[in-house]
Amino acid sequence: MLALAQRVAEARVEIAGRVVGRIGRGLLVFVCAEAADTEAQAPKLVDKLLKLRVFADAAGKMNLDVQTVHGGVLIVSQFTLAADTRSGNRPSFSRAATPVHARRRYDQFVTCMKQRHGDVACGEFGADMQVHLINDGPVTIPIEIGAL
Repeated sequence: MLALAQRVAEARVEIAGRVVGRIGRGLLVFVCAEAADTEAQAPKLVDKLLKLRVFADAAGKMNLDVQTVHGGVLIVSQFTLAADTRSGNRPSFSRAATPVHARRRYDQFVTCMKQRHGDVACGEFGADMQVHLINDGPVTIPIEIGAL
């Protein structure tokens, strides 16, 4: 599974002008399932994200995780993270999971995150979403949890 985590002051997802997910301070997480992904990866990705120390402590060092700062997590499905741009100008998405497989992995990831963290909001899988955010820092971290 692939993820792109952004430390945000706030973020929201809209679909057709309607807000479907919103958080204040926390992590905006774009998530992508690849074809070879299994059930074992979602809990590992959740664990990595919840322990990711990207929030400042009293000394201004990035030493705190989203749970310690009581931040939110906004999850957005993003198959384009699997883009291969090594040749040509049009990205290939051959590494991305099929929509059915990706939906299973995404739903599993969301369920696992909700079980482990209290403040979780989501976009809508496969929808045309508008994501609004204030990237804090900016801090943007790519994460890959390969097939196990």
